[in-house]
Amino acid sequence: MANELDETSVEINEQGRDINVIQKQLEVTKTTGDKVFEIILWVLLIIPGIVFWFKKKGAKERLDQQQQRIQAAASQIDNYMEQRVQILKNCAKLLDKSVNLDTNLLTKIAAYRGGVNPENDTVRNQISENIETINRAINVAVENYPNIKAHDQINEAMQQNAYLQKEITAARDLYNDSVLKWNKMIFDWPTYKIVAAENHYTSRIPFTASKEVKEEARGTFF
Repeated sequence: MANELDETSVEINEQGRDINVIQKQLEVTKTTGDKVFEIILWVLLIIPGIVFWFKKKGAKERLDQQQQRIQAAASQIDNYMEQRVQILKNCAKLLDKSVNLDTNLLTKIAAYRGGVNPENDTVRNQISENIETINRAINVAVENYPNIKAHDQINEAMQQNAYLQKEITAARDLYNDSVLKWNKMIFDWPTYKIVAAENHYTSRIPFTASKEVKEEARGTFF
């Protein structure tokens, strides 16, 4: 029997394929089968029903812990982004150029840090995109005025900016790993799935790159 996916096949996509994260949260629901499963445990098998009840309590605790891990990872991203905003604001002052800085940026970061609203994931992406816009504006200003590169404070600030961007990338990886684990746990049948359905849990959306960043990544740099 031939392989279903054959790399030697002529059916190839020469244009490539762009992959995007779907901005949709999946709700965990209790099916009829799930309900029947629990009824059977309690009606026909009392002891297994009691055992399953304790397993559900343990699953709820582990899901709560995982939510806290997600929030901790998200807060780490927020902390680095806040530091980066401060550095970029200082750069803008040193450059003495008209750079469009969102004065509400830090307020927005503080407002959703540590929150449990799923919409915060989308807000966090928007904040990150705003920061990248500021960073590009400052880089353009630096390139237009090569002499200021020798300015010690500017040079130090840009180095700190580059360092924080690496830390943000690492923090995003940790956040996405935590989200992936959560998304797998809530659909793990029977215990976690039933607990997630009873608590109306939904899947989480991982951190994603903006459309503008993706388009820049496809550009020619050399």
